Amino acid sequence: MELFWKTAAVVLLALVLVPTLEKTEKDFSVLLTMAVCAMAAMAAISYLKPVLDLLWQLRDLGDLAGQTLEILLKAVGIGMVAEIAGMICRDAGNGSMGKTMQILASAVILYLSIPLLKGFLSLIQEILGQV
Repeated sequence: MELFWKTAAVVLLALVLVPTLEKTEKDFSVLLTMAVCAMAAMAAISYLKPVLDLLWQLRDLGDLAGQTLEILLKAVGIGMVAEIAGMICRDAGNGSMGKTMQILASAVILYLSIPLLKGFLSLIQEILGQV
């Protein structure tokens, strides 16, 4: 929990510094925002390791295909990165680039989902007796 409080303190400090920097050095304010977001993401990842370990145990227990869980985790990661990148773009004054990043992430997640969708389709065909 100590890491959470330290990260929260840095985020709050940056919250005060960024508007001040925006007035004189807009480039530095964007860089500071990106650095703080990266630091917070690394802190979040350290908290997610036990969750990932549990998911791998559940995968083994439920005899799930390894690719299924990996695709879902990749999709979540891509969505989180796109959301952060979109917010940074909007903060930098380029909302259209942020929205484009989110559209790109949606397309990549759909692309990653193709094996899951194919498996779902074959399961439906098997249930309906069309194989």
